[in-house]
Amino acid sequence: MIASTRPGQVLTEYFDTNIPSVLIHEIIDGKPLYRKGYREVLAKTKNVEDIMGSSSLQFFIIEYLLRILFKTVDSSLYIIATNEAGLHLDRRNNLSGDIAIFDRDVLTINKINKYYSNVPPKISIEIDLDIELEEFTETGYITIKTKKLLEFGAEKVIWFLTESKKVMVATTTGEWQTFDWNIDVEILDGIVCNVGEYLTNEGSEFA
Repeated sequence: MIASTRPGQVLTEYFDTNIPSVLIHEIIDGKPLYRKGYREVLAKTKNVEDIMGSSSLQFFIIEYLLRILFKTVDSSLYIIATNEAGLHLDRRNNLSGDIAIFDRDVLTINKINKYYSNVPPKISIEIDLDIELEEFTETGYITIKTKKLLEFGAEKVIWFLTESKKVMVATTTGEWQTFDWNIDVEILDGIVCNVGEYLTNEGSEFA
């Protein structure tokens, strides 16, 4: 997914014209953040397709979360988006998300089009980082992206991190919390998940 809503819509003061736009994952404050592995593509040791997808562990977790959501979320109230759902925050910021839950009263049918959504999700869920950490540390990137989402209007941002086996939950109304991922996490409306427990029950070595 190319990180722009339409030609000329996003200001990228630091855009390197030698790097194809397909290698941009997001744009924050006018700075393009490149997909993990983009240097290998430029060096021609990998193809673009080699770096576009999630790892099997990531999509295993995403599938688990989506299965819970599609079974329990009231589809008359919410829209569940995935596949790097794009968000156009303003002229200097485009973000993408692994799973985004939108309120149907906010993402109304007249706002569904061929461009990134310009309205905030109610809940944003992220599994790991998909960028090369050049502009930020891991903590710095998670912090600034989370702040951008909350300021945009998201009520909750949830991060699942496979290396540290941690969950980070941030809301507009309380302190941000980080804890081990083998406890129940409420997504919304009493709907909970437990990634660590799920991986353990499935016999995964990454639990």
